[in-house]
Amino acid sequence: MAQCVQSVQEFIQDSFVPLVAALCSEEAERLTRKNSLSFAELVKPFCRLTSEVHMRDPNNQLHIIKNLKIAVNNIITHPPQPGAIRKLLNDVVSVSQPAEGLVANVITAGDYDLNISDRSVKASVPWYSNWKETLMELNTSTFYSATTPWFESYRECFLQSMPASDHEFLNHYVACMLVVSSSEPEPVEQFLKLSQEQHRIQHSSEYLYPKWFIPNTLKYYVLLHDVSTGEEQRADSIYEEMKQRYGTQGCYLLKINSRVSNRGTDEQIPDPWSQYLQKNTIQNQDCYEDCPYTVISNKNTDHLISDGLDSEIKDGLSNNFKTHPLQLDHPSGSLDSTDYVKATASLQDSKKSNSGTPHGACLTLTDHDRIRQFIQEFTFRGLLPHIEKTIRQLNDQLISRKGLSRSLFSATKKWFSGSKVPEKSINELKNTSGLLNMVLAERCVLLSAEILKSQSKYSEAAALLIRLTSEDSDLRSALLLEQAAHCFINMKSPMVRKFAFHMILAGHRFSKAGQKKHALRCYCQAMQIYKGKGWSLAEDHINFTIGRQSFTLRQLDNAVSAFRHILINDSKQPPAQQGAFLREYLYVYKNVTQLSPDGPLPQLPLPYINSSATRVFFGHDRRPAEGEKQAATHVSLDQEYDSESSQQWKELEEQVVSVINKGIIPSNFQPTQFCLNRYSDNSRFPLAVIEEPVTVEVSFRNPLKVPLLLTDLSLLWKFQPKDFNAKHDGETKELGACDDDMIGAEAIAEFLINSEETKVARLKLFPHQTGELHILGVVYNLGTVQGAVTLDGIDPSIGLQTGKFVSNGLSVRGRQDLEIQGPRLNNTKEEKTSIKYGPDRRLDPIITEEMPLLEVFFINFPTGLLCGEIRKAYVEFVNVSKCPLTALKVVSKHPEFFTFGGNTAVLTPLSPSASENCSAYKTVVTDPTSVRTALLSSASSVDFGVGTGGQPEVIHVPLPDAVLLPGASVQLPMWLRGPDEEGVHEINFLFYYESIKRHSKMCHRVLRHTAVICTSRSLHIRATVCRSNALEDEEGRGDNMLVFVDVENINTSETGVKEFHIVQVSSNSKHWKLQKSVKISEDKDTKLASRERAKLCFKAVRCKNSEENYTFADIVFGNEQIISSASPCADFFFQSLSSEFKRTHVQSHAHASQRAAKQSFDETVRLIQQCSEVDLNIVVLWKAYVVEDNKQLILEGQHHVALNTVGKEAFSFPQKQELPEMVLLKFFRPENTPVPARPTPEQLSNLIKTSLHYPESFNHSFHQKSLCLVPVTLLLSNCSQAVVDVMIDLRHKTTSPEALEIHGSFTWLGQTQYKLQLKSQEVCSLQLKACFVHTGVYNLGTPRVFAKLADQVTLFETSQQNSMPALIIINNI
Repeated sequence: MAQCVQSVQEFIQDSFVPLVAALCSEEAERLTRKNSLSFAELVKPFCRLTSEVHMRDPNNQLHIIKNLKIAVNNIITHPPQPGAIRKLLNDVVSVSQPAEGLVANVITAGDYDLNISDRSVKASVPWYSNWKETLMELNTSTFYSATTPWFESYRECFLQSMPASDHEFLNHYVACMLVVSSSEPEPVEQFLKLSQEQHRIQHSSEYLYPKWFIPNTLKYYVLLHDVSTGEEQRADSIYEEMKQRYGTQGCYLLKINSRVSNRGTDEQIPDPWSQYLQKNTIQNQDCYEDCPYTVISNKNTDHLISDGLDSEIKDGLSNNFKTHPLQLDHPSGSLDSTDYVKATASLQDSKKSNSGTPHGACLTLTDHDRIRQFIQEFTFRGLLPHIEKTIRQLNDQLISRKGLSRSLFSATKKWFSGSKVPEKSINELKNTSGLLNMVLAERCVLLSAEILKSQSKYSEAAALLIRLTSEDSDLRSALLLEQAAHCFINMKSPMVRKFAFHMILAGHRFSKAGQKKHALRCYCQAMQIYKGKGWSLAEDHINFTIGRQSFTLRQLDNAVSAFRHILINDSKQPPAQQGAFLREYLYVYKNVTQLSPDGPLPQLPLPYINSSATRVFFGHDRRPAEGEKQAATHVSLDQEYDSESSQQWKELEEQVVSVINKGIIPSNFQPTQFCLNRYSDNSRFPLAVIEEPVTVEVSFRNPLKVPLLLTDLSLLWKFQPKDFNAKHDGETKELGACDDDMIGAEAIAEFLINSEETKVARLKLFPHQTGELHILGVVYNLGTVQGAVTLDGIDPSIGLQTGKFVSNGLSVRGRQDLEIQGPRLNNTKEEKTSIKYGPDRRLDPIITEEMPLLEVFFINFPTGLLCGEIRKAYVEFVNVSKCPLTALKVVSKHPEFFTFGGNTAVLTPLSPSASENCSAYKTVVTDPTSVRTALLSSASSVDFGVGTGGQPEVIHVPLPDAVLLPGASVQLPMWLRGPDEEGVHEINFLFYYESIKRHSKMCHRVLRHTAVICTSRSLHIRATVCRSNALEDEEGRGDNMLVFVDVENINTSETGVKEFHIVQVSSNSKHWKLQKSVKISEDKDTKLASRERAKLCFKAVRCKNSEENYTFADIVFGNEQIISSASPCADFFFQSLSSEFKRTHVQSHAHASQRAAKQSFDETVRLIQQCSEVDLNIVVLWKAYVVEDNKQLILEGQHHVALNTVGKEAFSFPQKQELPEMVLLKFFRPENTPVPARPTPEQLSNLIKTSLHYPESFNHSFHQKSLCLVPVTLLLSNCSQAVVDVMIDLRHKTTSPEALEIHGSFTWLGQTQYKLQLKSQEVCSLQLKACFVHTGVYNLGTPRVFAKLADQVTLFETSQQNSMPALIIINNI
């Protein structure tokens, strides 16, 4: 059986309670009616004793009774008729329906998981789709049984409506209360009249009903006193007289109405009567036309119970056991059902009359205690002594008789304590007239089944319940079959198929009994056993039956749910049958909408919508290319989402915003997102601009094998106008495709979705006011097309053509909500240990004020370039909005790819047509005498956006007057340089602009463009720098270098390039400049065919120090000088300089912490390292001759080489480092103190540069003088920026024969060791004398020079590099 509210002990105890009659005078009834209660109703909530009851049996044994309950009822003199009882029982079951909204429990029954109401999650209608998840969550629940309150209501009502019979005394009155008011003139005489009336009813043959337990019925005299109006002294005197007449145990003074009824409502008094007064009793004969009778007193007695729900509330239980298992989300017992109202009109009328009136308005809590004490006194001092006396008398009579039990208590105990129910006796009782009729048999089964259930004997209980079913009562049979079904699933080995079978039988009997709602519920519960087992056709048939039955009940929502299940995607029905089901479904839905034509639109389940796949796009669609104009790619719904690309765009925007806000990103900064989808960050409200469309892409899927035709498809939205500059907001409007003054909506006339097709629809809204927009869902007419079965192979796209298809006339208008679940939160510990989801606000944009709108077009923009090639293109900026824009900037991760020209750029020619056949560079004709000699110029990095403290990636666009007016356009030149690495490059441009007027919500706007450039190989440049032996330059300074530039043509012939011409080599530096080219050949320029190489040599000298300006030195090989200090040459140079600086800065930043710990030590190292460093940048400018379409084109370009270290080779493009071979991992403990970085030997040897000045040959007459003395000058130059201590040692290091052969037999005369101190960049000379004894060739480069920084230890003292071999020839004359 199902789970019951009461235990078996409580049930049996409450099934047999002492009955007490009540007779009241009219005045006493008037006093109680002040509280809208009769006397029996007044005492009803207090009739269960709170204390234990002690009673002795005839053997003087003490018995303790807990929770004793008595029943006080008004006397009714005619028994209820069988027809009235049947109607009452039917109404009780009809009224008691599963409560809506309760959760379900899970019973694991064999291989089945049945969802039972009580403690589970809410499920779908009318079956549960998530039963496996529910089972996993709730398999530890302690409540594994369903509750059936209608059965308990039926059982209680049946037991209480049993007529009193002559052969048993269970429904006989054992006492009678006589109630008189103290305000009556003669209360004692009134008591006498009531006593005589009771005697007449009991002993006169005129009244056969009610029945009395014994002839000598206990009479208890109650004096009712109204405290608010009566005289208390008179009441006390009357009570004293009563005690003398009836004894202290036979009367009671009950004081009530201590509260004035018209007092304020601030004092809250509990109302314990409402739960009882909602019961409609058999005594209310107005409901039953076939059983008139006379009522002595009040008609509204609760001798019977009619409403199972109210009986549960009466016992103070929670809602956990109100709902039947497997209930519907929209239960069949919905209170707004028309059939329900008709069937239970009498009950509802009575409920309305009772529930609308407050009860106990004149009673205080003290009065409540008085009534409770009155019942206590009556029971202990009146009723119990009378019952003990009566039991003793009956016991004496039993003992005096032969063949009967010796004890009344032992007989009762023997009957109920046995473990086996006497089924044979039940069968005999059913067939034996005069002893027990069918009613008593039913009562015996109800009690016995509950006892068996408490002993877990579900099989015996089920058999007992099934045996009592018969054809004479469909209602009783249905209830018992349902309880038997629950017995089958509560067995140790659950028999779920028997459960389903008997639920079907119960549903059939419920239907015959007129209980359509319970019949539908039983079918839905049985459906659980058949679903999901592959019997799809059987499921469809059952669901179709459920749908038809629900439609008959006018429960259209349930009917729609049943038909919906037939149309789900796993249906195995043929297309023709699915079409029939769909038409039936639409017909039912149409009836739903016709019931409330002005009500809200119904939710349509077809087609399916993948809400998470919904995408929202803000802004206009991109314009296509026009001729040579190429529109910015921007963002569109046709592009796939790329998380990496999205992150790059976000970083670019943050970069430019940081520059605008002086290095700080505002706290309210919100990255611009044009297209929102399931992967984007949707935690914040997106921003849309007034008068710009909002496009929503909705993904539909048709699960059926027949096409669906959606007509008049549009978005459903809610809008709240709001002026963000004002304090007051407008009224919220929830509308669909109407009210175009606020939001204009675009509707799709026809949208065809073929069978089992997934298709997207793009719907637009046009906001005309600022405020908060909430996109709720879609609204459309759902229908089919004529000849739908033959349209499976049709092109889905033609469904969008208006009027293409003809509907079959059956369509319904409804809506589907777009409900998007946000991402799972997993940040905090609480979120990780629970399941919480964040918000997804992609459908809730904020409509902001008008903003400028920029469109960008690229003219003559190339798609292919040579590496390093310079090309001039044009960019057109158009303001298509109604407000001006300013602060136009562009940011890119590759600023070295393009430039708009620096402040020194000459923006002529201004149009693309005027720039044909013109060089991209600024050139001047050179003097032929200046060939190979440096032409100097200078420029500041500030003019080219470098060194201003900003980020080089953010480039200012030079708009005229810095403003672009509404409708205006401007074309600006843009120079492009092909990336140094060959291949396909995607270069992102982010255009940033603002409105002149500051807005509170949107501060700026951006436009995206992705350029795809394919580059091919051109030249590869290598360069090295070394110190020159020449100690002085033309200006008398002793610091110069030689620069070697190696140029290789690595271009392949496929690109059509014939040859490259090196037309100019320029240098850029603050400290160095190219002075002249070392003449190698007579050709003016260097021509390189494919795979040819050339090596150029230049002399570099130190220039005057300049902290701001760069010195540009151009060495021209042709007739035209390219001004390298002007745009675009200088732009790309400075951009490459910034890129190189960023790359080296990132590498050096990793060691910053170590350098900080040894700052003083690093300063010394740094001074030494600076001697080997050189800050010289080489720009190689070239022209390439290309044959294309029998025309020769001239391409221009430039490559950059940054020379940083003396003797170290540098490249125009970083060389790819080979991956090291795989080696075994070595684990070691890191040292606590990091090893300090030491300068390399090469760096240490570059502190001092030495040079020997001497004659190449010297003539001496050895015959005249045997010793030849030759003067030699040793020049020493300090290459560092610090003071250096120098030691010169002229002694030969070794005397080995090999050394003598090298140096020859000569020696230095005079001082052989010198110790000098040279200041920064100081040049010092020493006069030396070399002594020779005979002729020959000698190497004078023997002096050893040691140097160290002044005031430092000799840690870094090391030998300086010797110069080139200094050979001298000694001749004899």
